[in-house]
Amino acid sequence: MNWITSYVRPRINSMLGRRDVPDNLWIKCPETGEMVFHKDLEENKWVIPASGYHMKMPAKARLADLFDGGQYEALVQPKVAQDPLKFRDSKKYIDRLRDSRTKTDQEDTIVAGVGTLQGMKLVAIVHEFNFMGGSLGIAAGEAIVKAFERALKEKCPVVMFPASGGARMQEGILSLMQLPRTTVVVDMLKEAGLPYIVVLTNPTTGGVTASYAMLGDLHIAEPGAEICFAGKRVIEQTIREKLPEGFQTSEYLLEHGMIDMVVSRHEIPTTLARVLKILTKAPANDTGITLAAPEK
Repeated sequence: MNWITSYVRPRINSMLGRRDVPDNLWIKCPETGEMVFHKDLEENKWVIPASGYHMKMPAKARLADLFDGGQYEALVQPKVAQDPLKFRDSKKYIDRLRDSRTKTDQEDTIVAGVGTLQGMKLVAIVHEFNFMGGSLGIAAGEAIVKAFERALKEKCPVVMFPASGGARMQEGILSLMQLPRTTVVVDMLKEAGLPYIVVLTNPTTGGVTASYAMLGDLHIAEPGAEICFAGKRVIEQTIREKLPEGFQTSEYLLEHGMIDMVVSRHEIPTTLARVLKILTKAPANDTGITLAAPEK
């Protein structure tokens, strides 16, 4: 640093009214290359207007979009051990956690809330992919367990929105232990006769797919979402064959019977309300379904 950079340049910039411009005002569509203004993208639920490509949607925004009037009770993130393995690769794990918390304003990848959807109470659980790829660790597993326990207490359905790269490698076997823990609470919910619906978003992979993401009573997926256990490149390198076009996308899985429906993000709240009211045996006229009159 010298007097030019530390004094003269800031004075000139202030005189000319120069201001820093954020670098994320325009978002590029991965499919078409179209540039979309970020406000327009947010207003369209993070779906590119022209191409219909579904970008990743922030977890808190998804909860606000789901619940009536955007109002819900946010569930408290449980306190768990931080960096239990003292893990370090190119960076300390504790530093990665700090960076992700600053970036997302969240304690960990899971955000959960209790609210109403068309007047029906439910618990929604969402992965925030921007928090270390939505990876499943101790904190995320504990948050999911507590959210299911709240649903059992309230006797209401659970809707899960996974978006994850899988188990968190920085927590090793402790992250893998969250797979059976979450599977147990899913079974507890089903034993109580309460619906569990999974809305698969892009991407849903690894241990998350191998556990609670594929245990729903109904599986809905957003268009174009990648849903798999092992990635396409890993499979191709293992079997030394080229995989089919669109392999592991939600449309491919629907065609092959792995999921129940593919639904645009704009239609997800109404679709969830309809199927949940059917599963809970609510009156037919509340589901949006018109029953045909019996023939005489």
